[in-house]
Amino acid sequence: MSISASEKPLSKVFTSDYRFAIPAFQRAYSWHDVQMRQLIEDVADACAVDDGPYFLGSLILVRDERGMHQVIDGQQRLVSLSIVFSVLLTLEDDPQLAASLAGLLTETGDKLRGIAAEPRLSLREQDEGFFREYVQRGDLEALFDLRETDIATQAQRNIQTNAKCAYDMLAPLREDERRRFASYLVNDVMFVIVTTDDISGAYRIFDVMNMRGMPLTPSDVFKAKVVSGISSAARDVYARYWDDIMEPMGDDNARIERFFADLDLIFTRAPMCQSLLADFGDHVLAKYIGKGQCIEFIDDVLRPYAICDEIVHRPGESLLPAKVRDLLAGLADYPYDDWKPVALWALVHSLKHLDDPDTVVFERSGRVGPHVSLHDGERLVQILTLLDRVTGIDCLNGKSELERRTRSATIVRDLRKGTPLQRVAGFHVSGDEQRLAMLHLRGELSIDAGMKRLLLIRANEQLAGARITRPRSLNAVPIIPEHVSARPPFASWPAGTCDYWAERIGNFVLTQTMPRSLDDVGDFATRRAIILRSPSSQRFPLTRALLDLETLTPQFLELRQTQIIDLIAQAWHISYEEIVVAEQEERRRERAGGSTHRSKRTSKRVTVAEVVRAGLLRPGDRFVWVRPRKHETWIITVTEDGFAGEDGAEYATPTAAARAVGGASASLNVWKRESDGRALSDIWKAYRAAM
Repeated sequence: MSISASEKPLSKVFTSDYRFAIPAFQRAYSWHDVQMRQLIEDVADACAVDDGPYFLGSLILVRDERGMHQVIDGQQRLVSLSIVFSVLLTLEDDPQLAASLAGLLTETGDKLRGIAAEPRLSLREQDEGFFREYVQRGDLEALFDLRETDIATQAQRNIQTNAKCAYDMLAPLREDERRRFASYLVNDVMFVIVTTDDISGAYRIFDVMNMRGMPLTPSDVFKAKVVSGISSAARDVYARYWDDIMEPMGDDNARIERFFADLDLIFTRAPMCQSLLADFGDHVLAKYIGKGQCIEFIDDVLRPYAICDEIVHRPGESLLPAKVRDLLAGLADYPYDDWKPVALWALVHSLKHLDDPDTVVFERSGRVGPHVSLHDGERLVQILTLLDRVTGIDCLNGKSELERRTRSATIVRDLRKGTPLQRVAGFHVSGDEQRLAMLHLRGELSIDAGMKRLLLIRANEQLAGARITRPRSLNAVPIIPEHVSARPPFASWPAGTCDYWAERIGNFVLTQTMPRSLDDVGDFATRRAIILRSPSSQRFPLTRALLDLETLTPQFLELRQTQIIDLIAQAWHISYEEIVVAEQEERRRERAGGSTHRSKRTSKRVTVAEVVRAGLLRPGDRFVWVRPRKHETWIITVTEDGFAGEDGAEYATPTAAARAVGGASASLNVWKRESDGRALSDIWKAYRAAM
């Protein structure tokens, strides 16, 4: 078995030197938007610092007799990087840069060199055509237009979700920022490529690099450093004490790493660690070790913060006042936990008796000692309330991890100075941030299911005036079915209305029912019965309101949308009325031709009505799809909010029209305007660029 290893930038990886293929026995593409967001944020942060190459790990490949490189380890990163290249290609106007980006996705071919035109990366058979059509050929407009029922596998859903995530992160960048990011990504992001000609040998390499042994946790490393600085007489006692303190975290390495990263932020006010072991050791531990205060670190830092971390982890079991428990439980609803350093600092500086080893913190602890209590409960409640507000608005506005943790570092800095809460800079939310949050709430939500769930929880609790106990399983599900039938009430709805409401918060409801239970349920009455089946679902007033609803109408969804937005604005103290007035003034200036405002460019599905209002389409425009091999010609005509076929059938989206006549492989780019030959996908792209 021969083995070779080399370090290469992406500009040398996505070339004709490698023809990547995912073996059939490999798992499908499984990254979600969390991993995609992390990848882009990590590269963007490294690009901003620009102190050298960024290492993206290793690729383990087996070269077969055809010259193909079977990917044993690295599929998720290769697919995700291809998606990022495709997004950058879609956003690029410079022909030379666009050609360079396209070359990273597909080999254009060279007859003289005997190189065939083919994609750089081939996925499993089930997903290969989908990936090639939408990502490698750069047809993202068609990808964004797909509905749930148009997608065959979970891997394809992940591809669409991650393409939207990447687009929403990269589209708002200025042109120079995006090109700098692209240049750094291609030239300075590195892989170590390990290649062998033996598949069993490749798996042995994979095991050695990823699975061998039990790696030390950060706690193990820091414990060794601190305990070594304690006198021999007390060393064993404090080594056991350290283990007792960290025991509740168990072997959850991710939680342990996050705990020490949060401590690093609290003590250094640096939002991110480049290397946790080095940064925390040099910036925090070294000060205690250098002063001979290792015991003080364990007693005064590790123990109280670990106790408070456990309180944050399971607030409902703590002996704290109900209001504090409710606020901590509410913060745990968020998909990110960058609020934790602020909560930890506030708890440590608000709780009494943390210095007593016998302090009872949790119910049924079995200990006998003083109960933990607050010495300034009102201030703690104020801090957690303000923290919930800024966390919610930042999550809704899609702030990056670096931005969120920078806010936390700013808050901790001011709190440590004793700054009055109304003057803490990190608790301030600008008018623009509030306005952007409301724009997101009122439009199509390009957020994950967890954030939709959180928004509905906040709205329901604001309406109820108190915290509502969550059942173990709680989901945000759509009221309108994904596949709309031709039966009432939807048959009487205007074309495009169901599509308009598909991703708006007014169309979602909290229920204990699992989403898959509603997959094949097309009529409203049956969906309502399933949503309300569990009594736990009816704890939520906005869900319970469906009990009194006999017929679902667009007017009901409009009222529900307005109610939910108003409730969230109240919960997060967003100046909704001022924003509405400002938007009315903005529209007045637009009509007068004096506004230069541009909304945030996102991956949200473009509707026909929007393109018509923008003047890029006109009702009556005819689009033709010529299929010479089948001797077929199909024609659709633009209406005010959709398309009409020659047989009178109405379609809300161009993809729906294409699939109705052409099958599963059809998309936007098959339709050409009869008057000028322009592809519908190009018109959609022009509209998105003008957003």
